[in-house]
Amino acid sequence: MRLDFFPSRTLTLYLAKMFIVRIAAVLVMLITVLMALDLLSNSGKIMAVEGNGQAEILTYLSLRIPQMIARFLPYSVLLATIITLAGLNANSEVIAMKASGLSAHQVLAPLILTATVIAGLSFAFNERVVTRAAATLEAWKAVDFGEVPTDDGLKRNIYMRSDNAVLYSRVAGGRGEDTVMRGVTWYELDPNGMLTSEIRAERATYAAPGWRLENAQIFRVASASETVVEDAADAPVVGTDIGPEEVGIENVDGEAETLAQLADSIEALEAAGKRTDELRAIWWHKISGPMAAILMPLLGAVAAFGLARSGQLFLRAVIGMSLGFAYFVVDNAALAIGNFGGYPPLLAAWAPFVLFALVGETVLIRTEE
Repeated sequence: MRLDFFPSRTLTLYLAKMFIVRIAAVLVMLITVLMALDLLSNSGKIMAVEGNGQAEILTYLSLRIPQMIARFLPYSVLLATIITLAGLNANSEVIAMKASGLSAHQVLAPLILTATVIAGLSFAFNERVVTRAAATLEAWKAVDFGEVPTDDGLKRNIYMRSDNAVLYSRVAGGRGEDTVMRGVTWYELDPNGMLTSEIRAERATYAAPGWRLENAQIFRVASASETVVEDAADAPVVGTDIGPEEVGIENVDGEAETLAQLADSIEALEAAGKRTDELRAIWWHKISGPMAAILMPLLGAVAAFGLARSGQLFLRAVIGMSLGFAYFVVDNAALAIGNFGGYPPLLAAWAPFVLFALVGETVLIRTEE
């Protein structure tokens, strides 16, 4: 019987329904409180733009709430685990289940199964909804909550390094050698990083190699002089070491891209010789992050066992909550260290999950099995 983790269909459904209701209740409570605080700090910025009103506030909510759900769903699973198991313990339902022959793992199995389903739904939600909401919200913030931007496939505010120079483009579109940049500025620097000249152009096209600046205005710092190049044959060509595949890959927002899109961005960055450890850690964390929900019943399991009348139920609940929050602290710390190259990306994303899975299993076996 101990190898059958779901010996009773009725008990499994009972625990799963109870767990789901509490997860939903805790999540709604957290999102309501946190969104109220978030609006207090951002509603003024939104309403400061002429023409913005209630519709823009609702738009902000529609873009921000998916991000909140993605971030705080694992916390909701943790708190719901503590509430569910502590309630079952206080009402002696755990004692009844163990008296009928169920092991601690069998008591937790319905909760872990439910958390696994939630983790899968969370992953799909992140890929289909959160990435799009994050990209739109970041683009909206970039225009200071002005007109809500549409996803036109263009790349904006691009900076590319070329030896002692920087190439900036306000907007870029197209693919490969057909890439066109608009609102272009070429900054030439001396070895000390001081600006020596600046070239502004309305448009830049790929010159194979380099970028031809059309209708360029050249300003030289030393002489404080400006030259306008009107003849297309004399248009300056800059950034010969910058290829069209590099345009826009410098400003990759891993949170705003799906797994497939982020994999393509990482491949493009590596082809350009750029460092990708941070984005690779984010890529792996897009998988390990939602799976944190699966750990929560195991880490909070300490609240389910022990006699409630012993007076240690509250202490057990605190221990379970502490284990859960310790996981989130270690997870964020490992990801941050991985971003700086201290850990390999795979280790940074998965080490906390594996570590706390072993910790939770050890605590459960040593105390209850």
